[in-house]
Amino acid sequence: MSSWRVTLPCTKAEAEALGEDISVFAVLDEPPVLVTSEADPTGTKWRLDAYFEAEPTADELTLIASLVPSAGGALPAAEKVTDEDWVTLSQQGLEPIRAGRFFVHTPAHRDAVPADAIAFEIDAGRAFGTGQHETTTGCLVALDALKRGGARYCNIADIGTGTGLLAFAALRLWPSARAIASDIDPVAVEVAAENAVINRIPLGRARGQIELVTAGGLRHARLKALAPYDLILANILAGPLVDLAPALAGAVTPGGTLILAGLLDHQAERVIAAYRRQRMTPMRRIDRGEWPTLVLRKRRRAA
Repeated sequence: MSSWRVTLPCTKAEAEALGEDISVFAVLDEPPVLVTSEADPTGTKWRLDAYFEAEPTADELTLIASLVPSAGGALPAAEKVTDEDWVTLSQQGLEPIRAGRFFVHTPAHRDAVPADAIAFEIDAGRAFGTGQHETTTGCLVALDALKRGGARYCNIADIGTGTGLLAFAALRLWPSARAIASDIDPVAVEVAAENAVINRIPLGRARGQIELVTAGGLRHARLKALAPYDLILANILAGPLVDLAPALAGAVTPGGTLILAGLLDHQAERVIAAYRRQRMTPMRRIDRGEWPTLVLRKRRRAA
């Protein structure tokens, strides 16, 4: 597999800061994988390697340069990588994530799984949602909190599933539920199916299994046939969340739960307002950096 690599020298402090999620890339269809490492044995020099699936544009190179102020703002060069497994290299820089009872890791950290965790192995690569981003982590924390609070769900939908991780987590918490996961990107659906096999998640239409479909929003016959849902997860972006408010809220059963993510802090009120108009009441907000996760409940109609 070939890819493109951009390399910049950086300070140790900059490398440590780059260990956090880089929200500037969240809007990209194919965000780069960032890897920082010591450039010499003394630890005084560090480097940033950014791996792209396609040749990076000038705008993407500018974004990379902005992450390393010490480099002086000069645009870095991109080189094609053909003799290395860039996914394996990138995984070396992806530390496991602990979110409530969940532990999300790459193959490089299989031996680090805590005994008390629900673990998922998710490769870095072709789909969003490895657990590294605050939006995904926030949804995992929300699911964990709902389970600890005694919530029970039997019909679950994950809209914009990416790697499939959130659907997997929900089914592990409520193993007798029926679950369906969708994504507008057919590649993401393929990745989710691959990850299901890796994580021993059964695929299918029966209870205790996950059905995968390619669809934008809820525009799929199967999504419509299985509605209404008592739990819907939608980790997408603020604009689509607002546009989909009538459809998503309409697909939630009265008393059911909706978990929304993919929005920035300054977009939260606009998203909340759109769902209030659809009889959805905010129940909890999980703030992780500048990426809040919203948990809402659908009001029951007055008798």
